Amino acid sequence: MAASGPADMPHPPAAPGQNGGPHPLVRLLQEFTLEANRYVDTAGGRKDMHRTDLNALAVIMRHTAKGNPVTPGLLRKELHLSSPATTALIDRLDSSGHVVRERDSSDRRQVQLKMTPKAFQEGGAIFAPLSRRMGAAMADFSDEELETVSRFMTAMVEATVAAREESSAD
Repeated sequence: MAASGPADMPHPPAAPGQNGGPHPLVRLLQEFTLEANRYVDTAGGRKDMHRTDLNALAVIMRHTAKGNPVTPGLLRKELHLSSPATTALIDRLDSSGHVVRERDSSDRRQVQLKMTPKAFQEGGAIFAPLSRRMGAAMADFSDEELETVSRFMTAMVEATVAAREESSAD
């Protein structure tokens, strides 16, 4: 196995590059993931928000946009947290004014999580610089190139989800 990254990061056996290591695109995806995580840590830290907080808000936003209710159980499952960790996360987001807990009108036992205007405002402020930079970078590509990259990224997301599900079944 070729080693160019940290020793604890194994190289995938599939899609080898010229020298038997991972394909250069795999390395770029790893680098992108690392840099995106660093951005979230740095930009979120300026607003006293942890990566888990921002991931929780992203889950809430994604499900809300699809019209799906977001419960603490859904959040726990999506973020792979324990029940106590989920409660602590929701308490933190509630006390910081980013989410509110609302009782379901048809089942008062069920609690739904809703993002507040403050969460949308701060989320926009956190991610606006990244969005601007990415938009400028994307402007250098044709619509056809962006379509190809979109298909590639969709396939990579699907492969990652499948690998995660496979590894969690073990």
